[in-house]
Amino acid sequence: MIGKVMLASDHAGWALKEAVKRHLERKGFTVRDFGCFSSECCDYPDFIIPACEDTVKEKCFAIVFGGSGAGECIAANKVRGVRAVVAYSDQTARLAREHNDANVLCLGGRTTEEAKAIHFTDVFLSTPFSEEQRHVRRIKKISDYEK
Repeated sequence: MIGKVMLASDHAGWALKEAVKRHLERKGFTVRDFGCFSSECCDYPDFIIPACEDTVKEKCFAIVFGGSGAGECIAANKVRGVRAVVAYSDQTARLAREHNDANVLCLGGRTTEEAKAIHFTDVFLSTPFSEEQRHVRRIKKISDYEK
């Protein structure tokens, strides 16, 4: 599945973002990088929220990076229409897509090795939503609450 992917990070996730960005570009994805653009200390909401707003608007995916990915996941999930998850295994990356139709993957630069981050990214982006009624029903309940 080739498409558009939004990227964003804070300083602790910057190096991992750059590695994943190179990987995605080599695979033919269109990548939009919202920053940050160095390892200089910064505030993740300044980059994560705009990336997620455009993710919802353009109906694509985002991958966001921080030290652990947790703060970035919290910020991402404040944007209406985002279903963001922190992945730490093949299974969490796959189930996030299959069961939750997640559109934002959160990864930790201090907690995830580069090779694993790239692998989790590939799993996340290549796994379709199952469309099973129980999952559709649950996601609808979340969307209804957001309204």
